[in-house]
Amino acid sequence: MRTLHGMLLKSFFPIFIIAFLFFILTLEMVDLFANLLRYLNNDASVSQILLVSLYYLPKCATYSLPPALMFAIAFSLGNLYARNELISILGAGISFRRLIIPLLAIGVLFSFGYFYFHEQVVINTYIQKNSLSQSLLGQKVSYSNTNITVLGADNRNVYHADYYNDASRTLSGLTVVKRDGQGRFTSRLECEWAEYSEDKGWILYNVSQFVRRFEEKDVHGSGAGGSAEEPMETSAVVIEIDSSFIPQLNDPSMTVLPINFQRKTRNIDELKYREAQEWIQTLRKTGRVGYRSALTDYYKRFSFAFTPFIVVLISASIGSRFKKNILLMSLLVSLIISVIYYVGDMILGLFAKQGIIEPASGAWGAVIIFTFIGALLLKFAKT
Repeated sequence: MRTLHGMLLKSFFPIFIIAFLFFILTLEMVDLFANLLRYLNNDASVSQILLVSLYYLPKCATYSLPPALMFAIAFSLGNLYARNELISILGAGISFRRLIIPLLAIGVLFSFGYFYFHEQVVINTYIQKNSLSQSLLGQKVSYSNTNITVLGADNRNVYHADYYNDASRTLSGLTVVKRDGQGRFTSRLECEWAEYSEDKGWILYNVSQFVRRFEEKDVHGSGAGGSAEEPMETSAVVIEIDSSFIPQLNDPSMTVLPINFQRKTRNIDELKYREAQEWIQTLRKTGRVGYRSALTDYYKRFSFAFTPFIVVLISASIGSRFKKNILLMSLLVSLIISVIYYVGDMILGLFAKQGIIEPASGAWGAVIIFTFIGALLLKFAKT
């Protein structure tokens, strides 16, 4: 059995590498020629244009992996069938499902590898690609914002700033309202400006601080005589408000990150999953438009990682059905199924972003449907 698996993998890998490079080149050419004229009009050099393509390479690799896998598996199994080798294998009592175990294992490995590669490599290079491309095309993107109100992570502090400068990560006209666990106002900070540093967090300058002082008093119940045995209630009574001026303040309770003050145009594809979680929480708390869209794209990051396994499952099931025109049929079927999968995933994603279905359903719907189709095709494959 090891010999058969080795023969299958030996047939699979050369075809996969060629198909993988072909699809990467196709995507690179599409992106290049779509912007080439604009690059030249903005006097971009050849080296800069090639650098954009280099940064785009990892992203193209993730898009090219599923169709390349599908084509290589369909072509490899089709060749076995065309040369009657598959019939001999099945006639020897070896089941088709047992034969394709290495291919299914490859699908699982690629699925895990896809997520890791996307988080560690694709996101960073995609950010660089977009940044350089926008620079060459003369496009400027600013995340600075005006008139921003943000709710703190513990729902106690409320922050309002007149202006946020994303380049320097500073806030102008910052007001901080603090509340206790019962939602009562405790203090208010008004500062001219604040600056964020990775080591110290937010540093506030020229701060006017107003603190409300409470005094706890025991209030007896309405029982007769007001004896000591009667139940007592405790209430907080305001006695005064203290004010003070502080030239510089490093407030440890101000844990909100600069990303929360940015103009809400961030692309979820440019954020690692932990940053994406914080961004989605920010959108949810502030009630800004784009929460459902960001949440759907966040779920898709996980669901799309299963795509290599799904295409292996489907291509292995249909690859044994081609005996003639193997190259053409394998390429045609691979492209058709890939387009159907991507279009279906896109439509469900749009439904989720529009609120027609839940974000999780929009992200995972295509994965579940095509996994079921693949399992059904494998069940009725030649055995």
